[in-house]
Amino acid sequence: MVIGIDIGSTTTKSVAIYPDDSFITLITKAFDPVTSAMGALGKMLMENNLEMASVKNIVLTGVGASGIEGNLFGIPTSKIEEIEALGLGGMYLSGKKDVVIANLGTGTALVEAHEGRINHIGGTGVGGGTILGLAKAMLKISDLEILSGMAAKGRINQIDLLIGDIAGSDIGFLKKEMTASNFGKLMDNATDDDVALGIFTMVYQVIGTISAFAAKSRNISTIVVTGTASNTTIGKRILNAIAEIYSIRFIYPDYAPYATAIGAALSKKAVRNP
Repeated sequence: MVIGIDIGSTTTKSVAIYPDDSFITLITKAFDPVTSAMGALGKMLMENNLEMASVKNIVLTGVGASGIEGNLFGIPTSKIEEIEALGLGGMYLSGKKDVVIANLGTGTALVEAHEGRINHIGGTGVGGGTILGLAKAMLKISDLEILSGMAAKGRINQIDLLIGDIAGSDIGFLKKEMTASNFGKLMDNATDDDVALGIFTMVYQVIGTISAFAAKSRNISTIVVTGTASNTTIGKRILNAIAEIYSIRFIYPDYAPYATAIGAALSKKAVRNP
């Protein structure tokens, strides 16, 4: 088997891929790259009753990979650029070969992926970290699950200035219930739930819009959403509304948070052994 380890700024994700292409996943946290990688590998082996000898290759990626040199536990260890790993993982999980991948982590990275060609388009500093940072400053809460629950009860018309507030009806392809200005109408009686929804709405609208523009500029109709902030119900609802406007499609594959780790492991597929 091959193990891919994505060492991020806050979490480390690892994936073990068997010769039959089945895989197991794991998320760990640590304060430095070496501890993260070692801990992820050790936990993966112990929790799944795997023998060290069954691991033929380890592939590292992510921002923390540069801090590790040599082999881990004597197992052949290599590195792959995070963008290439993300492209490979996004294509694999989506089953598509011509996509834009929006990786929603602390910020958001955009990657154009085709079979044999993967390009970094760019991205934005707006991402999951933005949600947590703003919520901590405004609501004194930094737990994504709690915030999601609050946002589900929020009222966006208490926070955002909507098209209907300005024009009273639709304007062209813009529906009257769509946002004209994020936090542009913040009401004195807005609740914490309303504010939480306003934060989610602003972040996912930014991500969705720049992703749509990137895909349209490359004549690509499918955007694969990956990363740790990819699987919120509210986020999907907001992104799908943007997809309808621009005649594109966002897809949310299973195991989306592990796309980069999966891509790292897949990069060694040719040398996998039973």
